[in-house]
Amino acid sequence: MDDRGQIENLMSRYCRLYDSGDFEGYAQLFAGARVVGPLSTLNGADEVVAYHRSNCLLYEGSPQTRHVTTNVEIDIAEDGLTAKARSYVTVYQALPDFPLQAIFVGGYNDEFVKTEGGWRFSQREAVPYFVGDLSRHAREFLSSTAQ
Repeated sequence: MDDRGQIENLMSRYCRLYDSGDFEGYAQLFAGARVVGPLSTLNGADEVVAYHRSNCLLYEGSPQTRHVTTNVEIDIAEDGLTAKARSYVTVYQALPDFPLQAIFVGGYNDEFVKTEGGWRFSQREAVPYFVGDLSRHAREFLSSTAQ
């Protein structure tokens, strides 16, 4: 698989692990990386897993969300060892008493580094564009539309 395919798979693995409630697996994607969000900046897997365990509301072990990443642009550096990506993300949530809806629309600004084990995140920045009803998703959340 080429570098672009590996990076796309990494971005997709992020969505699958988070949506399944596997915060330990999800956090390992950020071992040695930084996650910058509208409410916090987290460094490394330990901070990422601790934040999501304390903040994310789970229902039968998962947040009952689906992250959909689109409009992916990937730029790999000429040396082939670093890359940057930009994408849109829409997060949907549904519960028996919470109808299916988009709860977050934003963008990801990602940076990657190539290691012997493959591509890894070095930084992910989540930028909110539109914020919906996050009351069933997180204990701490943006209370209004994006800034």
